Amino acid sequence: MAGDLVFRQELQFYDENIPCLAACPVHTNAGMYVAAIADGKDELAYLTARLPNPFASVCGRVCAAPCEDACRRGEIDRPIAIRALKRFVTEQFGPETGNGEVWKQVAAPPAEERPESVGIVGGGPAGLAAAHDLRRLGYRVTVYEATGQLGGMMLLGIPEYRLDRTLLANEIKVIVDLGVEVRLNTKLGADVTLAELRTKHDALFVAIGATLGRGLDIEGYEADGVLRAIEFLINANQGFHVDVGEKVVVIGGGDVAMDAARTALRAAEYEQKALGAYEEAEERATMTEAMDVARTAARTGAHDITVMTLESREEMPASEFEIEEAVHEGIEFVNRRGPARIVTDNGKVAGLETIKVLSVFDEEGRFSPTFDQEDREVLNADTVILAIGQAIDVDALGEDGPEISPRRTIQVGVDSLATSLPKVWAGGDAARGPRTLIEAIADGRRAAAEIHQAFGGAVEERKPGTMVQLQQFHRLDDIYDRIGRVDVPTLPTDRRVGLAEVETGFTPDQARCEAQRCLRCFANILLDTSKCVLCALCADVCPLDLIDLVPSEEVAPALPSGTALTLNETSCIRCALCIERCPTDALSMGLWTGVGVPA
Repeated sequence: MAGDLVFRQELQFYDENIPCLAACPVHTNAGMYVAAIADGKDELAYLTARLPNPFASVCGRVCAAPCEDACRRGEIDRPIAIRALKRFVTEQFGPETGNGEVWKQVAAPPAEERPESVGIVGGGPAGLAAAHDLRRLGYRVTVYEATGQLGGMMLLGIPEYRLDRTLLANEIKVIVDLGVEVRLNTKLGADVTLAELRTKHDALFVAIGATLGRGLDIEGYEADGVLRAIEFLINANQGFHVDVGEKVVVIGGGDVAMDAARTALRAAEYEQKALGAYEEAEERATMTEAMDVARTAARTGAHDITVMTLESREEMPASEFEIEEAVHEGIEFVNRRGPARIVTDNGKVAGLETIKVLSVFDEEGRFSPTFDQEDREVLNADTVILAIGQAIDVDALGEDGPEISPRRTIQVGVDSLATSLPKVWAGGDAARGPRTLIEAIADGRRAAAEIHQAFGGAVEERKPGTMVQLQQFHRLDDIYDRIGRVDVPTLPTDRRVGLAEVETGFTPDQARCEAQRCLRCFANILLDTSKCVLCALCADVCPLDLIDLVPSEEVAPALPSGTALTLNETSCIRCALCIERCPTDALSMGLWTGVGVPA
């Protein structure tokens, strides 16, 4: 497991100096796999992406990509399309390809079995990530899932046009095939209690997810046609009929709001798919609840969809890509308006009365909206979808459940995922509230490590990173710093028929071109102070004026009086001109091999 559980350790300075790695909750060495793609080493790139992440293929499609937010290339023009490059290599070597088991090179099945049994409540990303690691460590693992399929919010919350269901099933199958036992249709609090599971297993990990939508306490909130976004998405993805009418208003400015709006646009396709599944099942004389509902589904979807947000376009928390895609699909936005009341007609939604937002945040940057009560407008609507937050079902934990936090999540430690109950851990949305997919995966892996340690297992210490001094490093003949970002290919708007994935992925040429833009932050300029003569030629030649010679006390008052050589790491493009120019060879380039590098 060397390297797999490294997220439990503090990053070293040179690891933190790779911003994409430091920003990733599971510390994927994105810079390393992007550079490998640029160099044509696609299998190495895949192994680097897969090493810390059992859902590399899924994340190549739908990860929130905090690595891109942190990417230093964004200081120059636009960040590297890291997520799309991950997809490029998973399409070649991931389990969805069906052409081998490359992943086993970094995620082999257990070498020996352990006697302890671990129960995992919830078959979403946190639960399955924990199952993956615990099974690899040799534990007997059973996953209890409330619905009829594994995947959690990856399956029920992420729309199919963003994440292909066959791909998801293949990545889940890899985890189950490690020897994980699965109990479907087993809902906590209904089919089994936490107390019962504690008697069956030596340890539990609770990862039940935030599947309840939050309501809005305004006039008309109980009208027919008011839906909670997360429940609307779950129903759509399970094939249940939801009549949204012609006009839909979505309240909220986050990614869930974008998903709800774009799913409402595809309501007819979701219901048509469910109807087709019913008809196929009817031929086999099989009946399920979803198919029974689908038989009576109306084949109509919304055509007029508006997203209303408290925030301005610039303040909206949704990712820019998701907003742009919604705009391309004809979804309208009304910014800086708040909900005042639901307009009803005989108990049904007829519209949404809105009020002008004066400000969203207070002087300290806290969410504290203020309104102009006199400025009111009505948006006509058949359906109002509330995308204003999610909650977990804490009642399912029972009277003898773990301590609950003031936020109505499971209380865990500051530096641990342990709950108030012995040998019971919690993570993902259950402990943190609604978070991103990659954060849930990180919690699952962290919980597995803590459980392993609780049973006396040693988390294998990773060898410290090493700095390899390169004999030669220059990019003088390269135009990497002038290549513009390659936009991620998508289906043209007029060809977005049915539930086909909107993103289509890079071609090899596009991937190589985009990967070449990487600044390679794992490369570091090294200074041999015994050779430096403070000639300042490095500062003169730097194309971005990032090197300075300053009095040492400006850097740190405690330093002896003298001269300090400083480098602005944030904007350095690793062109190595300073190294080429140094007359005494005091400067050199070092390659850091730290976190997330396959053996």
